[in-house]
Amino acid sequence: MPLLPSSDPALPPVEITLRRSPRARRFSLRVSRLDGRVTLSLPPRAREADALAFARAQEGWIRRALSTVPEGQEIRFGTLVPVEGQMRVLRPGSGRILRLEGDSLLVPGDEAQLPQRLAAWLKHQARDRLAAASDLHAGRLGRPYRSLTLRDTRSRWGSCTHDGRLMYSWRLILAPPVVLDYVAAHEVAHLAEMNHSAAFWAHVARLCPAYQAPRRWLKTEGQALHAYRF
Repeated sequence: MPLLPSSDPALPPVEITLRRSPRARRFSLRVSRLDGRVTLSLPPRAREADALAFARAQEGWIRRALSTVPEGQEIRFGTLVPVEGQMRVLRPGSGRILRLEGDSLLVPGDEAQLPQRLAAWLKHQARDRLAAASDLHAGRLGRPYRSLTLRDTRSRWGSCTHDGRLMYSWRLILAPPVVLDYVAAHEVAHLAEMNHSAAFWAHVARLCPAYQAPRRWLKTEGQALHAYRF
């Protein structure tokens, strides 16, 4: 991975991910708001040296963009993590299972295993909640779905294929329950309408009448759910 050297000796170099795109007609830079990854897109036949020269000329813009990327939240005991929209303090627990007590989430085992064990528990909770919500909405719609899978997607919170396969981001378990329910209603509505037409939104409104508020929440707050590093 190429490194963009700094014009200021006090600043570290920046890693650049090069991506050749058949649709690219010029060089373009993107800094991810989720993890700070810097991607430089270039046309198929462009020279790498010219692309890196372009990046060097844009160093000021790149560093300003990186300065606005939120820091990731490490998972350790004492960390606050949202579970169904409520902030919980991660604390050492006894026994073999994770459990909620008041404002605490008790996690047994060594701290080194905490991120892995917490992620596994959250995924289990997410599957239960999303399956229940999808079953409910599919029953109301009268359109069964074929399967349900979980992923850690960053570009979308859910999807529905033409053959009825539902996919959700398991990080929805971190959001308030009404947000998870809205996403389930949204994807189930695609079983009837594989588009975002007026007919589609009419189905969403019937399944989740107050969908506007959770939809706004995802647009304004959803990105923060990706800050937790499991």
